[in-house]
Amino acid sequence: MSEPRAQATARRRPAAPPPGPQFFTRLAVQLVFLLLVIWIFSYFYGNVIETMNRLGLAFDFRWLKQQAGFGISEGIGFEPSDSYGRAFVVGVVNTLRVVFFGILLATAIGFAAGLARLSSNWLVRAIAAVYVEVFRNTPLLLQLLFWYGAVILKLPPVREAVNLFDRIFLSQRGAYIPRFTLPEERGLWTAYFLFTVVASAAVYWLRRRRLQRLDRPGFPFLWGLGAWAALLAVGWAVLGSPLEMELPVLQRFNFTGGWQLTPEFSAMLLGLSVYTGAFIAEVVRGGIQAVDKGQREAAAALGLRPFHVQYLVVLPQALRTIVPPLTSQYLNLAKNSSLAVAIGYPELFNVGTTTMNQTGQTLPVFLVIVVSYLSLSLLTSLFMNWWNRRLAYMH
Repeated sequence: MSEPRAQATARRRPAAPPPGPQFFTRLAVQLVFLLLVIWIFSYFYGNVIETMNRLGLAFDFRWLKQQAGFGISEGIGFEPSDSYGRAFVVGVVNTLRVVFFGILLATAIGFAAGLARLSSNWLVRAIAAVYVEVFRNTPLLLQLLFWYGAVILKLPPVREAVNLFDRIFLSQRGAYIPRFTLPEERGLWTAYFLFTVVASAAVYWLRRRRLQRLDRPGFPFLWGLGAWAALLAVGWAVLGSPLEMELPVLQRFNFTGGWQLTPEFSAMLLGLSVYTGAFIAEVVRGGIQAVDKGQREAAAALGLRPFHVQYLVVLPQALRTIVPPLTSQYLNLAKNSSLAVAIGYPELFNVGTTTMNQTGQTLPVFLVIVVSYLSLSLLTSLFMNWWNRRLAYMH
């Protein structure tokens, strides 16, 4: 900037008024509040350290390397001779399992129930309303105990397990479902699988470019996903099955083979999914109703079919309203997984309480639990915020 122009800009910019007494009063209040918070935390921290010293404990994390001495019946391999640090890893993995599958199932239930709440069929609308009101207005802990004690543990014993199409078996010991594994000899499937990934990515990119060129909303990832599924189906028909299915088989005392979902995991998955699904249903219903009715009428007047009205007009706008509260429901589901301690599912909080009782390291164990849940919540928020920004960019 030239000298005359800079002088002209400085002349036009009004000078900031000097800070008055009100500014210094606010600053003093904030400093006093900050000192008060620091004093409170220092007092409690000193109290905890003094108590731990009196009990012969030190505030450190060396106990993570000590031998745990207890077993964990579920999750990745763990022996009582392993360390407390390994036990926490098993707890985190079990938490991630139930949270990941819970989010998928709760989303499916919530969207189905939310659309059913808007159905023109009275019976469908009434059933969805009863589901939402019952499960949204009863405590989650009560529901978990119901699924665990009144449903799953009341199933028949193993030898009389409920048989679903000779593929799925339900008993008091949980659910037994087929397990799919990759064969050692994959033949042409590896190359064909890479081809399906590249081809579906190309379909996604082309569809996205077309939507951008036409300035139309849409979901190009559905095109990519559909193309991938269609190519896999063609490969399945031509090259044969790419997976080996291992079915559960009833032996003398129990099933062997397949994948076993323990009663605790099944109860947690059902409880969290059905409970959170009721809240998601209301989020979906509110998001769809937030779209202006005139837009539906305008789309119908243009000759669009009801499916295209929902797909091209209503849903893209509703998603921008749905995603922010949907993020809150996902975070609630992750945090509510800590209630698994009530039915004995060995997730993060359950392992943490056992470790706390054995080592006496209350504060360090709480810090590990808090950091773990905080990391899980922040990662979920980051992903959902990224998706929300992407929706805003697309639309």
